[in-house]
Amino acid sequence: MIRKRTVWGTVIGTMVSFCALAYAQFALPEQPLLSDYALVSGGLPPVLIGMLALAGACLSLAYGLASMEPVRTAAARVLLLAGAAGLMLSAIFPTDPGSSQIGTLSGEIHRWAAAVFFTSLPVAGWSLARGRAAAPGWNAVKAMSVTSALSLAFYLAAHPASITSPLINGATYYGLLERGLVVAEMLLIVVMALAFAGRRTAAQTTEPARPAEAGPPERQERLAA
Repeated sequence: MIRKRTVWGTVIGTMVSFCALAYAQFALPEQPLLSDYALVSGGLPPVLIGMLALAGACLSLAYGLASMEPVRTAAARVLLLAGAAGLMLSAIFPTDPGSSQIGTLSGEIHRWAAAVFFTSLPVAGWSLARGRAAAPGWNAVKAMSVTSALSLAFYLAAHPASITSPLINGATYYGLLERGLVVAEMLLIVVMALAFAGRRTAAQTTEPARPAEAGPPERQERLAA
């Protein structure tokens, strides 16, 4: 029952987040980054819903991990909680306008909170899948963790604030990289929930114990006598 609630809570939260941010992307004037939609008319509600729903998905997954495997998943849970906290802070503290030359306290909190979210999810996925037997679900978690980490690296390299951005002309496509990173981390959250909920418990995988051997015939005759 806990597994089903975990999967449904995680998947629904992620889908609500995706739909809210997709609405902002396609229904509002185009912005460089997704968080910039909160600064345009009608953009604050979908951005808030998108961030808070994704934070709820992280919390749902962390709750399921704590209920089903509290010891082994401790590191992954801490990282998921950190990611959820980063999303909530990003929702509460809006970013600075792209045209602004002065960074505000709200904008700094937003940027660092977003960095916590983007960084914690790939590490949480790798921590959860590390050391487990090879299986399609866990292989998918590892693959998405690596994909998210690489997407984050490319996004940071292309961001206009990076010294490498002029070298790779990152200002022209860093917004696209950010959107790809968000989608990759959404998929990672869902894949983590599906992989963990689909695993077989130790009780299911352990073979029933065989009865002890009675011993050689000579020993049986001596015991019978």
